[in-house]
Amino acid sequence: MSIGLHHCNCQTCRTHAGGSTARYHRDINRFLATLDERHRRLFAGLLAERSGVTPTATITGLSRTTVLRGRRELPRVNAQTLKRVRIGGGGRKAREVENPALLIALDALLAEAAAGDPITGLKWTSKSLRKLTGALRRRGFRISTLTVWRLLRERGYALRVNRKRLVQRQVPERDAQFHYIAQERATFLRRKLPVLSVDAKKRELIGPFKNPGRAWSRGPRDVNMYDFPGLAAGVAIPYGIYDVGRDEGFIVVGTSHNTPAFATSAMALWWQHVGQAAYPGCRELLLEANGGSSNSRKARTWLLGLQHLADMTGLTITVTHYPPGTSKWNPVEHRLFSAISINWAGQPLDSYEKILKFLRTTKTGHGRRCRAILDRANYSLGAEPSSQELARLRLDRHDTFPAWNYTVSPNRNAIH
Repeated sequence: MSIGLHHCNCQTCRTHAGGSTARYHRDINRFLATLDERHRRLFAGLLAERSGVTPTATITGLSRTTVLRGRRELPRVNAQTLKRVRIGGGGRKAREVENPALLIALDALLAEAAAGDPITGLKWTSKSLRKLTGALRRRGFRISTLTVWRLLRERGYALRVNRKRLVQRQVPERDAQFHYIAQERATFLRRKLPVLSVDAKKRELIGPFKNPGRAWSRGPRDVNMYDFPGLAAGVAIPYGIYDVGRDEGFIVVGTSHNTPAFATSAMALWWQHVGQAAYPGCRELLLEANGGSSNSRKARTWLLGLQHLADMTGLTITVTHYPPGTSKWNPVEHRLFSAISINWAGQPLDSYEKILKFLRTTKTGHGRRCRAILDRANYSLGAEPSSQELARLRLDRHDTFPAWNYTVSPNRNAIH
């Protein structure tokens, strides 16, 4: 650690401050000010070898004892001794060594607010360093915030965040359904048939709103202080269709509501723009979907939308749903949506054109760009199919977990 600059008070420096000797003494003290305690002592000892102990002490402002110790240590200097600034045992004793009651008081303060993991021994506390330091000082302990931080670290405490790992209600058939999904996927891929992972991404407000993440720029960009929907120019609902076999993404950006009709319309657009050219002669399709939202396995409008899609395309559509609480395992989430979030991180989405630009420049794991189109149709909420429409539903539930796995076949008299 550096020290303040010492001014030599010898006779020469007092009477001839501009002379060469005075300048030499000032240079010595400038250099000493950059050294730590041990190196100052050793350098003073080296000067004393030529100039004497008393003159060196006068020039440097160090005591004769320090200069003499530096001269004695010079012959013993090596790589090992230079690792320490002070000899072993030097320096002030730690506060907890001086006063063992400090640790007892700290543990008592933490006892009510502490929590942790009994398996690993990791702990955390809701009290801040400033509050802990203040409480200890009020109990008569001389302690700094830095010392409190050190004691917490030594005793296994650390700043922690909440981790989403608890499952309140885990479905017993969860693992078996995952195996069934993997089996169906492998069968379709082996037959060179399309396997689509589908879901809707988070709804985005169009306008100068804060977007999580950071981006390189010369300065921060000002955005709205509040994320009120009334300040937005519209909403964007990206519905993702990820082709597992071809590692390609297709995004339909809706502008109204995330409904089952919007979801199945997005799949129809994929078939029109990509599917029928990528899979000529295809008559079957596998969908991997979550069990809620616009893909809800319980929504009759979702099933009816799949029926309309099957009738329009002539495709037999097999659907496998992920069990509740496992949507993050859906490939579209971690292979497509994660790449999109990284691509537009820190960028306000202030227009539909900008959203489409970011989507179209997003690349999947194998470097393939996504395709994206805008769907300005209005999909109303609360629409329920009529009994006549439901009568046309050709739904075949699978023997394995029929609530999650089923096939929708096209009607024979459908035009496609």
